[in-house]
Amino acid sequence: MRAVPKWTLVPSGCAPVVLVAGWTTAGALEGPSYDAVRQTISVLAAYGARGFWVMTGALLALGVCHLGTAWGLRAAAPAGRAALAAGGVAALAVAMVPTPSSGGALRHGSVVAVGFTLLALWPVLAARPGDRPAPWALRRAPAYAATLLMGAGALWFLVEANRQGAAGVAERLVTCVQSLWPLVVVVSCLRHQHVARRGRGPGERHVEGSGRAAR
Repeated sequence: MRAVPKWTLVPSGCAPVVLVAGWTTAGALEGPSYDAVRQTISVLAAYGARGFWVMTGALLALGVCHLGTAWGLRAAAPAGRAALAAGGVAALAVAMVPTPSSGGALRHGSVVAVGFTLLALWPVLAARPGDRPAPWALRRAPAYAATLLMGAGALWFLVEANRQGAAGVAERLVTCVQSLWPLVVVVSCLRHQHVARRGRGPGERHVEGSGRAAR
């Protein structure tokens, strides 16, 4: 299993921060006319919204963060890294294809659906059940639990959107989980690497260092 570099903490840690900061700032700029309980994040990034550039910038930054995390998360299975990277591209596309201020749009909704699906599936695709011992977050049970949680959140969002209920709350919950899970995986991998290094004897570390020097 390939090592995960420490710099991967930067994009994975920034993802939830830029997302929450984006919708909080954009919502404040929009004022009392915006209902965060019922209205979605896409409304904040719609053409004509006061916080349009703030929310659009946050979505762009989120996409870049997911791409950076996928690049550095070398311990994950290739399919999972590809799905996370594709989810990052979907976030960039959501920013580039905003919903009209008058209401939803098919193109925007399709891109959002693809992004939700990719980010919900990547934990399972990234799991390495054949590697023993694998980092906790890359084991089958936690990965399936994360995917089920994201899927349930997406289903709740669809129900609330159809009944014109608390769609904003549901969307924020599922996007928070999706933006946090890459950080959980990165921290799990770094901790696993640290414990593995501490478990090696001095002789093993000396041999490893000599091998690196020879290369």
